[in-house]
Amino acid sequence: MDIHQLRRGAALIAAAGLLFAAMGASVKVASRSVPNEMVVFFRNASGLIALLPWLLRGGMPNLATRCLHLHLVRGLSGLTAMYCFFYALGRLHLAEAVLLNYTMPLFIPFVALIWLRERIPRQIIGAIVLGFVGILLILKPGPTLFASAAPVGLVSGVLAAVAMVSIQRLTRSEPTTRIVFYFGVIATTVSAVPLAWRWQTPPPAAWLPLLASGVFATGGQLLLTRGYTHAPAAQLGPFIYLAVVFAGLLGWGLWHEVPDVLSLTGMVVVCLAGAMTLRRGGRRLAPVAAVAK
Repeated sequence: MDIHQLRRGAALIAAAGLLFAAMGASVKVASRSVPNEMVVFFRNASGLIALLPWLLRGGMPNLATRCLHLHLVRGLSGLTAMYCFFYALGRLHLAEAVLLNYTMPLFIPFVALIWLRERIPRQIIGAIVLGFVGILLILKPGPTLFASAAPVGLVSGVLAAVAMVSIQRLTRSEPTTRIVFYFGVIATTVSAVPLAWRWQTPPPAAWLPLLASGVFATGGQLLLTRGYTHAPAAQLGPFIYLAVVFAGLLGWGLWHEVPDVLSLTGMVVVCLAGAMTLRRGGRRLAPVAAVAK
């Protein structure tokens, strides 16, 4: 494998991680003055608008599908994961919320086992166990656990895993453009419904982060997609965890967020376990992350 191609792919995925972290920071800022339902809608609507030129480049006939049921599963699971993720972003340290969403590689083997009857690869069992140890360090189970937003953030990782497995099914017959298009349409349409009772005019300072969240997410998707064209997914997949590092730096720089020792240890363990899962057993799953955000 060409080392220059690997470096180029890694650089693109690192840049995507930075944009995903910036999206999280934008959501965190907007959540201070705007309801979660509105933040989710604007992320989806602005992202869909930003993607339309790319999506429609091949023409409307290329968007016809015979897998609408799978698109609905992907759209609704991904949208619900987004609601949970954005809720956690508004209430947890930025890096912790991003990390809990990025636990999805640890749950993907279980979703694939239940849904697709795929056996869990033996070589990733140790990594999964290690990952759950890290999750326990972050969650710190106790009487106050469910008073925090951490379990909601973890649910976002579970639902994101469902979305990832549905994308895995879709990629057997559907091109990336079509998968992204249907998610954008479904997520924007469904997330518009709660606006009927949750709408409030955003203050002027909230408009920029609201619109930027979709633009950052769209840029991250495109960079991630481009990055996976340069090297094997198993080599590049672990680099998606740089988003957690960037989120930690943004959280520290913008809000002086510093995780405690247990949380920091857990974050390192989960990142390591997730990277091992993608590298050893997630060769088919890493590329679909490009359409899962």
